[in-house]
Amino acid sequence: MSRLLLRPFLRVDLVLAGAVAALLVLSTLLVWSATAHHPDLTGGDSSAFVRKHVVNIAIGLGLMAAVFATDHRWVRILTPLVYVASLGGLVAVLVMGSTINGSKSWINLGGMSIQPSEFAKLAVVIGMALVLAERTEGRWRTRVGTGDVIAMLLVAAVPAVLIILQPDLGTMLVLSATVFGVLAAAGAPRRWLAGLAVGGVAAATAVVMGGLLKEYQIHRFMAFTDPTLDPKGAGYNVQQARIAIGDGGLFGQGLFHGTQTRGGYVPEQHTDFIFTVAGEELGLVGAGLLIALLAIVIWRALRIASRTDDLFGRVAAAGIACWFGFQAFQNIGMCLGIMPVTGVPLPFVSYGGSSMFAGLLAIGLLQNIHARTVAPAAVRRASAPGLLAVR
Repeated sequence: MSRLLLRPFLRVDLVLAGAVAALLVLSTLLVWSATAHHPDLTGGDSSAFVRKHVVNIAIGLGLMAAVFATDHRWVRILTPLVYVASLGGLVAVLVMGSTINGSKSWINLGGMSIQPSEFAKLAVVIGMALVLAERTEGRWRTRVGTGDVIAMLLVAAVPAVLIILQPDLGTMLVLSATVFGVLAAAGAPRRWLAGLAVGGVAAATAVVMGGLLKEYQIHRFMAFTDPTLDPKGAGYNVQQARIAIGDGGLFGQGLFHGTQTRGGYVPEQHTDFIFTVAGEELGLVGAGLLIALLAIVIWRALRIASRTDDLFGRVAAAGIACWFGFQAFQNIGMCLGIMPVTGVPLPFVSYGGSSMFAGLLAIGLLQNIHARTVAPAAVRRASAPGLLAVR
């Protein structure tokens, strides 16, 4: 019986696992290259950042394994606690957080910087999925109603307001796209989706016209529309990022040999602009491989969502796919100059513990959903004693 119960935990989505593993290996090399030749950043220890990055990956993999090994019933039970904890972190960062690049988004704990908004993305996804599942499962109706949509939006609204107060525009953009994707995957009425899209555009226009943006945020948007407007200021990052990627050509200048990377011309290259290292040193082929690996992760998440018969799992998996997809597009887009600079990390690639932990926790949840989707009926019944499956 114990072997029967353990069998679902051995049913790993190998394609998803392989893509994530390849991204983590590639990430380690890119972070190493981006920091190795900058003693002002590393304090003279060329491997300082890569060692921290490997530790972050190891912790993240441990968190991923813990979520994967957790019984799916406990995942749902713990969801409210995760959501409340994320709200606590967002409140704490407003009270005692550190301001970096104009945004009060970080908490320093024991020499380690934590960004609660990264965990809020996952908390919103699973919180919305749980609300919908609790309101609709076991009932005759199958369509998502107005009350369901409002309840899901309320779950997302509280952390959204706290993130706006930081202000963290990049995370807010990612969260908005994720919420829209969750509602679409849940089957929300089209009028709601259209209304949210129109409302989002109207809100963004009101924020800009009302002068609610910080000065540095306005400069970033102006530089996005015309990078030559302030080449030594707000437009500097985008111009240098484009130069680095353009210098890579087809096959790149070689790992650890990028002229822009070694010269430190691209700011925040190990975090927000990590994609420029891939473009310069690995070229179009290497950067294309990185994008392909991210696409595989998103594809597997959508496949897991489409195959599970559990509403909570389906909505959560689809929401994770939307989160990864838009955040990757935003990060790579700002490196290419087709999206404004907002400071969001590239999932599984950028240096940073919070982003890595949240991303790998989400992968653990995807594997958890997948394991129980492909498990044979006998295992499902054995894992839920006292419940009779009606087929």
